Parts: sequence; structure tokens; C-alpha cells
Amino acid sequence: MVSKDQRRRQLAREKFERQQERRSTARRKAKRRNVIVAAAVAVALAAGAAAYASVGMAGDDRAAGNTAPSAAPDPCGRPAKGAPSTKTWKKEPAMSVDTAASYSVKLATTCGEIALKLDAGKAPHTVNSFAFLARQGYFDHSRCHRLVDQGIHVLQCGDPTATGKGTPGYTLPDENLKDPRLKGGVYPAGTVAMANTYDGQNEKTRNSGGSQFFLVYQDSELPPNYTPFGTITGGMDVLRKIADAGSTPDPQTRNTAPNATVVIDRATVAKS
Repeated sequence: MVSKDQRRRQLAREKFERQQERRSTARRKAKRRNVIVAAAVAVALAAGAAAYASVGMAGDDRAAGNTAPSAAPDPCGRPAKGAPSTKTWKKEPAMSVDTAASYSVKLATTCGEIALKLDAGKAPHTVNSFAFLARQGYFDHSRCHRLVDQGIHVLQCGDPTATGKGTPGYTLPDENLKDPRLKGGVYPAGTVAMANTYDGQNEKTRNSGGSQFFLVYQDSELPPNYTPFGTITGGMDVLRKIADAGSTPDPQTRNTAPNATVVIDRATVAKS
């Protein structure tokens, strides 16, 4: 016959096992949720990224209610005086880019200078728009609002609202999606690509690029849905410094904002 003390210990053990099972189930659900959120955020790129990019967030402890680790010190300086652009346009700017020429970009940021080379021959609409917006001061004083530093490795900029929803008022056609550099579903380190809102399924959501672009600072697996239109020619050390400072998820915008204060003080484009 089981004594009261033995029965009490048995009930306590069963309760403990049920608690452990619930915690294990909660951790699995949290991990799945974080993977989905991180992939969707990955490059605002599009909701379609969630279906293709295998992105995990080191956030199981945070999801379980534990305290997040303290952020690294901000490695960047103070932004220059000025306000982000509020300009929009009803249609894509007229084509004026020289597809036989080379275009260089300097992004003077609070974290250091980042230099780009744009490929007008392979992505004329995208380069034409980028050059137009830069000359209109559209990128000046705008914050780079998204950093993905796990699974894929990109810094996203080009939205004066810093919400991930900003647009110049028009959309761009997808270009150069069969670029041979995108081998094996990988955007190599140094790629400059255009974000969009393609959902991975509905073809009507294609050709939805605008002003938001992302800088790949480490080889990243992504479906070839985002127009590659240039390369990073200088400032990879700046991007690594930004990445090393980490990011913080925003549950309202679903962005993962860089902890570093990354602001484009001025963007300039030169033809050569």
C-alpha cells in the first residue's frame, strides 16, 4: 500500500514533469515564432523572405521572458543637423542614366564612409532611380533602420521614415535577377540590392522596389528576388562595426533596428 508521503512525492514528481513539458513546448513554439519573424523581417524585403530564408534569432531566452543581454556601446557619432526627406513622386523618374558609364556612390554616415559602385548596364531603372533620389537629397539624414545579423547579414537603408514602410511614391521593375554572382541562392558579401515587397507567391507583388536598399556584409542565403545593382567598394569595416554592435527587435514595426546610430548624413553620386 502506498503511503501518504510516497503519494505526495509521486504527485510532486508528476507535476514537475508536466511543468518541464510545458516549458519545452513553449521554447519550441518561441523558437519557431522567432524564426518566422526574423525571416519576414530579414530584408523587409518582403514577406516572401520568410518562406525562403532560413533565419534564426538568438532570442529564445528573451522569448521565455528572461532579460536580454545589454547592448554594446554605440560605435557611431552624432548625426549632422538636418531632417529626413518628406518628398514623394507620382512616377518613376525619366531614364537619364548612361548604361555605358560607371557610377560611384559615397554614403557619408555617422559610422564612417561607405563607398559603392553601381551597375547601370545590368540594372538601369534601379541605378537611374537611386541616382535621382540621391541628387534630390532623399537619402540625406535618413536612418538605416534594419540590421539582420543572424542567418543573413544585411544592413537596410533608404527609408526616410525609418519604419520599413517608406517609399518614394513609385515602384521599380525587378532587374538582374539572373546575375551569375548570385550562385546557389547566395547574395555574396559586398552586394548592394534593392528591397521590395514581393511575397514569394503572388506575381502581382513583383516589381515593387522603391528606395530601400540593403548592403550585404557577409555571404547571405536569399532567394534571387531582389535586384542586385551594385557592389560595396569601401567601408566593409564600417559595416562590421555596425554589425558588432548588434540589433534590437521592435515588436511594433517587426524591424530589428541596429543598436548603432546609423544615419546617412549625405549621399552623393558621381558618373565616371
